[in-house]
Amino acid sequence: MIDDKVLVSRVLGGDTQAFRLLIRQHERLVLHMVGRLIKNEAECEELCQDVFVRVYQKLGDFNFGSKLSTWIGTIAYRYAINALRKQKHAWSDIPDEEQFSSSFIEESNPETLVAEEDSDAFVMKLMNLLPPQYKVVLTLYHIEGMTYPEIGEITGMPEGTVKSYLFRARNLLKEKVKKYLGKEELL
Repeated sequence: MIDDKVLVSRVLGGDTQAFRLLIRQHERLVLHMVGRLIKNEAECEELCQDVFVRVYQKLGDFNFGSKLSTWIGTIAYRYAINALRKQKHAWSDIPDEEQFSSSFIEESNPETLVAEEDSDAFVMKLMNLLPPQYKVVLTLYHIEGMTYPEIGEITGMPEGTVKSYLFRARNLLKEKVKKYLGKEELL
């Protein structure tokens, strides 16, 4: 893996292979950021491409005040949020926690779901049903391994809000997994 500063300078120097490498190194992060919020596969793919076009256009403005991955994650997050707003799913339309908890999962047989897929996939399905802000912090913290300050920088949320959302999201997941599977140890 090439150092971010070297990679950025090579991209800015016109090295297309370096830009391909930059995309490869950060495509999972971008896909997680956009894919957690945008469910339409074609729209998600288009937004991911748009994110990397924007990264390319603005790379000269990047000053290494943060990690490259944090900067790219911020762009991906903003693109996904803007797409949600365009779909009239603004943050204010997201149900509050009580409304959400009651409609968190269809009343289907979880044993059937678990028999079809492993329990990690089941937890990911539950996670995908969370409100967007919870999905984002869970994804960035547990899947991407980012710190609270990095998540705050990407989302624009204060660190306390990040911690609060992470706590609430974990509790919602834990409650549902426990209720439907009786396997508290999964989380």
